[in-house]
Amino acid sequence: MSDPQPGARPLPQYVLTVSCPDKQGIVHAVSSYLFMTGCNIVDSQQFGDRETGLFFMRVHFEAEPEVTLDKLRASFAAIGDSFRMDWQIHRSDERMRIVLMVSKFGHCLNDLLFRTSIGALPVEIVAVVSNHTDFAELVASYDIPFVHIPVTKDTKAAAEAQLLELVRAENVELVVLARYMQVLSDTLCKELSGRIINIHHSFLPSFKGAKPYHQAHARGVKLIGATAHYVTADLDEGPIIEQEVERVGHEVTPDQLVAIGRDVECQALARAVKWHSEHRVLLNGSRTVVFA
Repeated sequence: MSDPQPGARPLPQYVLTVSCPDKQGIVHAVSSYLFMTGCNIVDSQQFGDRETGLFFMRVHFEAEPEVTLDKLRASFAAIGDSFRMDWQIHRSDERMRIVLMVSKFGHCLNDLLFRTSIGALPVEIVAVVSNHTDFAELVASYDIPFVHIPVTKDTKAAAEAQLLELVRAENVELVVLARYMQVLSDTLCKELSGRIINIHHSFLPSFKGAKPYHQAHARGVKLIGATAHYVTADLDEGPIIEQEVERVGHEVTPDQLVAIGRDVECQALARAVKWHSEHRVLLNGSRTVVFA
């Protein structure tokens, strides 16, 4: 396809993601399909995992206006079937609809709200859900609905049902636990499998319970960090998307450790949300392939 003329309207752009058993001819089949359909590849990344025998691919391409998303999905189905692909095609300019969940620590919430407001994250935050009301005013300042769903031992099932009702009603594609301090049920984890991300101070695995950074300071740790991962029924052990670390010295106080920890949590979670919303993360069993 020739380069667009100066002043021409930009062509619609799409992202195709593929995972399937690895075999010869996949890249040829995909690129030939796009060529025959009148599309132009902007960027392509692929990875063959010899351990699992799976192949992963992400293709960013542009198409003529008459080549619609529905037409692309319908015509690509035959190729997907022939290679036993798990595949998706999305408009690259569509902002993913997400819900943020928070409890009483607001640093990740505040960071994601700000990044979204300046266009740094390609998402639309349709609601913020919390089991407390501490951040209702903050969320309202961004003109985003705040949904208070209290959670007790006796109301946990009803609270999760209310969350799922919101997810379905608003066509939510991703739920982000921005320091939401409630353990989710196995049922909810399965319902939202691959569509829910959590942030965890998992570079401090030896320090359980309250005040992990203070415990880490008492042991003289030299490296702290955070992990953003998909949520599974195994607590804090889902497929890892991104990690961030920071080296610390003996002079750092417990409160400074907490502040540094909050920063790395924000960074890791923001990158994970960005990559997921740009369809750069593909599940590979208990791991992920990230085309960053």
